[in-house]
Amino acid sequence: MECPNQTSPTEFVLSGFPYPPEMKVPLFLFFFLVFILTLSGNSLILWVVASNLKLHKPMYWFLCHLSILDMAFSSVVVPKMIAGFIPGRKFISFGGCVTQVFFFQFLGCAESLLYTLMAYDRFLAICKPLQYTTIMNWRVCLILSLGTVIGGCLNSVLETTLTFRLPYGQRNQINYIFCDIPAVLKLACADTTLNELMILVDVGLVAMTCFLLILTSYVYIISAILRISTSEGRRRAFSTCTAHVTVVFIFYVPTVYHYLRPTSQGSMDGVVSIFYTTITPFLNPVIYTLRNKEMKTALGKLWHREKMSEFI
Repeated sequence: MECPNQTSPTEFVLSGFPYPPEMKVPLFLFFFLVFILTLSGNSLILWVVASNLKLHKPMYWFLCHLSILDMAFSSVVVPKMIAGFIPGRKFISFGGCVTQVFFFQFLGCAESLLYTLMAYDRFLAICKPLQYTTIMNWRVCLILSLGTVIGGCLNSVLETTLTFRLPYGQRNQINYIFCDIPAVLKLACADTTLNELMILVDVGLVAMTCFLLILTSYVYIISAILRISTSEGRRRAFSTCTAHVTVVFIFYVPTVYHYLRPTSQGSMDGVVSIFYTTITPFLNPVIYTLRNKEMKTALGKLWHREKMSEFI
């Protein structure tokens, strides 16, 4: 696209997603409440795990890592989306847009990699229980966690650089709920074929590869669970995996749907993106506490201890 004036805009307007005018206040209150509960729920997971020595295991180390990423992921998108419901607050500066793109890509990629590590952890625990503590020691956990951060950062640097190296004119309305690469590219005053190809390769290489590795892990996991002789053993093994499978499904399906159709994105795609930017970080602590017996027990003990301390 050629632009008569290629001076980059100083700010962008985030149009958000379509909704009836009378829903402005209810939506503002809903997303504000979801954001507060997201931060509270994930903080609670960190507190429970840190307070209970029995939860100092690789599985819960990765869960704490996920909680931190979820809080950051939600904080990158949701506050600005909430502000969009306030008249005159739909603007975001050019620098703010660059920053939002960088951290969104960084955290999204890191979370994809982390979901894969969590599946690998469950694979080792169920399929190779005798070797689990040897393979998945704390040094390995730390290296793998750092790997997700480094991988996400490198991916984000590449994607952000390729996006904002392009010239932009004075058109500054982004038809989306936040600064995301496909929506920003529509305003570029240059051929974006390479960028759109990079999005497809990136989603295919990172998200789809991670998803296939998770799927492969669970094929082996289900096969191992079905060989467990007792029904109680099978139930416990399944219970440790269903939470992870649920959040993976909620995260990956909207993500793949969204990024594998970059040319057809519109304002309604903002509704789809709400699932992996807002709903998934909110549901993760709920799913992992309600579906995990150890977490529920630790939470109950922590609650009882806090109540007892009030009477001392």
